Amino acid sequence: MSRDYYTIEELTIQLGKERRLVEKQVSRGHIPGRRVGGEWRFNKTEITDWLEREMSSFSATDLAVLERSYPSSEVCANSPVSSLLLPDLVEVPLDAGTKPSVLKSLVEVAGRTWQVFDSSAILNAVRQREDLMSTAFDGGVAIPHPSSRMPDALGESLIAFGRTVSAIPFGGPRRQLTDLFFLVLSRDDNTHLKILARLGRLFQLPDFLDDLRAAENSADTYDVIITADNKLGE
Repeated sequence: MSRDYYTIEELTIQLGKERRLVEKQVSRGHIPGRRVGGEWRFNKTEITDWLEREMSSFSATDLAVLERSYPSSEVCANSPVSSLLLPDLVEVPLDAGTKPSVLKSLVEVAGRTWQVFDSSAILNAVRQREDLMSTAFDGGVAIPHPSSRMPDALGESLIAFGRTVSAIPFGGPRRQLTDLFFLVLSRDDNTHLKILARLGRLFQLPDFLDDLRAAENSADTYDVIITADNKLGE
């Protein structure tokens, strides 16, 4: 039977950190955990939520370790981006000018694969996640996704991308506007975290976001993403 928690040993491996450093962060309340019978226990859902919040501050090396720590049966290639982002799931320009219309349009783009069984449920879940806290990051990029995985609403995990003509308010840091959107829909937490870590590494590549903005159409944009992803390697 699978457990709903990580041990301290499992968490240190996933984070690629020394145990004493992880314990220090836990004792200071930086990582959510609790003692049960004298042993640290880390709820998997709480750790997923924590990683989502903190991942933007991770180095490329930290992200690479995290990506390798989460095996996924749905990732066939070296990268979850190359595996789960299809040419038909890239829309440039994305016909949307507000946050609600961006989310609606992205879910519609995702539906082209016929892997979205319940688009209304997914759209509502993505909206609710944004209501809790924006998924926008520095650099004008956002990664909208549901708070919880939705295996019953998806045939397979997928990534969809859209770029709006103009940047829009999306709740970014310091009121930055956003024009680059990666919709992440995953059937399980491992795939979800693996995708987020990989995207985080891509965002840190020099010129990657600029190249996305310079691409003239959907096909060129897809090539930019896959080319950068291949250069990134494992």
